[in-house]
Amino acid sequence: MAQIHDVLLRPLTTEKGAVLESSENTYVFAVGLKANKIQIKAAVEAFFGVSVEAVRTSVVRGKNKRFGRHSGRRSDWKKAYVKLASGDVLNFFSDEAQV
Repeated sequence: MAQIHDVLLRPLTTEKGAVLESSENTYVFAVGLKANKIQIKAAVEAFFGVSVEAVRTSVVRGKNKRFGRHSGRRSDWKKAYVKLASGDVLNFFSDEAQV
């Protein structure tokens, strides 16, 4: 079993994430590339003490970028959309947050 800090890397705060949070009670996280949906669900439930209804994942491919005259490639990363049960809330920016 992977450690929680290997599965959940950080929450993603974007406009789309804010809309999903308010309308569908869904939160977006950057997760490890090797993490699967079962591990993500267990990590969120253990770390935040909430119940998870569903997890959707997608792999974001890294972009080709130029660094001066050298070209390189950014790393691939995975994000997870975690839908919580009704009544459960995650507060990342309040004083009561456990993060």
